[in-house]
Amino acid sequence: MSSLDTRVPALLLRLDRNPFHHGSLGAIRSLGRAGVEVHAFVEPAGGPLARSRHLAARHQFRGDPTSPADVAEALRAAAGRIGRPAVLIPMDEASALAAALLASRLAGSFLLPAPPPGVVERVADKERLAGLCAELGVAQPPIEVPEGPAGAAAAVRALGLPAVAKWSRPWLLPPGGALRSTTLVNSEEEARRLYAQGAGAGGRLLFQRLLPGGPGADWFFHGTFGAGGRLLFGGTGRKELAWPPRAGLTAVGRWVPNAEVEEAARLLASRLGYHGVLDLDFRRDPASGEYHLLDFNPRPGAQFRLFTDLAGLDVVRALHLDLTGREVGPPRPAPGRVLLVENYALLASLAARRARRPGGGRGREAEWAWLAADDPAPFFAMAAGLLGRAANRGLGTGGAARPPGPGRGRRSPAPARETVAR
Repeated sequence: MSSLDTRVPALLLRLDRNPFHHGSLGAIRSLGRAGVEVHAFVEPAGGPLARSRHLAARHQFRGDPTSPADVAEALRAAAGRIGRPAVLIPMDEASALAAALLASRLAGSFLLPAPPPGVVERVADKERLAGLCAELGVAQPPIEVPEGPAGAAAAVRALGLPAVAKWSRPWLLPPGGALRSTTLVNSEEEARRLYAQGAGAGGRLLFQRLLPGGPGADWFFHGTFGAGGRLLFGGTGRKELAWPPRAGLTAVGRWVPNAEVEEAARLLASRLGYHGVLDLDFRRDPASGEYHLLDFNPRPGAQFRLFTDLAGLDVVRALHLDLTGREVGPPRPAPGRVLLVENYALLASLAARRARRPGGGRGREAEWAWLAADDPAPFFAMAAGLLGRAANRGLGTGGAARPPGPGRGRRSPAPARETVAR
């Protein structure tokens, strides 16, 4: 792998305000360990990410995450404090959409990919993604877009129960509300109720046929693509445990080569002319053996650190290399690596009624999402935050746990500087 240009800092943009986003921590650690000065937007109260010793400076976003003007103002302020052009890395859909929309205004202050106009918007919106799959001949489970509660009941009746319910624009869901981006619906009445709850969801409710799961059914691909959709670095992984079960994020994943999934990802990115990092979810249909695309995330997936090759290359480092004009050397794959997300893996194991012994496979060590010998503080802050949240719920307060503040818990040996963008 070529060495990164450590003269160029990086700014992680995340607007979903999730203090337990392990993907952002992975990006901070990956770039920081390589000697890059890492800046990131973190929660106003601090929290696990702010405690990483690899974070040089933390920024706060206090505007409306759906307002391009507010995002542009926050990025302008961050750029002024950084003082030189930085690689901008969106870590969620709202951030990816904002970066694509504001690309021309950000030029000069930030280095960012240049996908064709409208591509990020098309793949992020679940309803538009379905149309794109039909247009490009990409396999996807059938989708129904209902009109009204009665239509929702009819949709799941046609698809079969249980069915998967998705909001077309999950980044617009009210923060802290009861609506989840993806849920399983087990009855027509549940479908009616869910539709009725979505008045302020900001997007349309979709229902998708649930393909049977099981061992070896769920796969994902993470990759960095250069201009024109040329694959620079990527890998295929198998989801071994998910939380929530059957329709949730990866709690335990393993790097397993899958030529069919990789080829599907390559073709899709090439046809779109995609530039940047993407995260694709697939499920194998046991009836046909075909891999169906479930989701297209135009940013690094939370589990991207699973795909760290023998030279330390991952999709975030590959993006930094590409945007700073450096070659991404030939990958040195490390199949068999395992990623475990501590706060979800135990829950997922218990839900599946089987505890799996974590292992690296082929003699390789497991990668932990939170725990790291060279950066222990985020793990303890995460654990304290989750325990506090559980205690609050047990007492009936319903409040989120307050992350440990300065002077409480274990601290990073090099606290990040803090700036605020209003």
